[in-house]
Amino acid sequence: MEIEISQSDITDLEVDAIVNAANESLLGGGGVDGAIHRAAGPELLEECLKIGGCPTGEAVITKAYNLPCRYVIHTPGPKWRGGRAGESEKLRSCYKNSLRLAAENGCRSVAFPCVSAGIFGYPPEEAASIAVDTVSNWTEDLPEKTIFVTFSAQNTAIYRKLLAKRA
Repeated sequence: MEIEISQSDITDLEVDAIVNAANESLLGGGGVDGAIHRAAGPELLEECLKIGGCPTGEAVITKAYNLPCRYVIHTPGPKWRGGRAGESEKLRSCYKNSLRLAAENGCRSVAFPCVSAGIFGYPPEEAASIAVDTVSNWTEDLPEKTIFVTFSAQNTAIYRKLLAKRA
């Protein structure tokens, strides 16, 4: 699988699917979740209301509405509780379940934000390490390309360092 890093706005990417670092209600919130809901338009909220939520570590897929991608994959990441509450397993599940849904829906390209590393308080280095490890070890044919989308130069540097170690 081809892996890229993009310091950009995930809502602007022309990929098959973007991943939303959602909360369990799926009803929008702050950070990337709120940005995706605003950019997609009110139809995304209507579809999420029908779904009725999603547990931490799982993932669901919706249409993208006004976004330039085909799908939004919503995955509620774990809140950081010091690393002793199964956070790493739950975060790894976010990535695996999102990749599985992308593959099942024929997505050749998928973009991930830094799941749980924002308002959920996961240490950025640890969150990025789990993301890179999980995506790098994905063995299915699809998706063919994954983009890690970062907001800050600090997170971009973290991902670049982790990917350089794998090269």
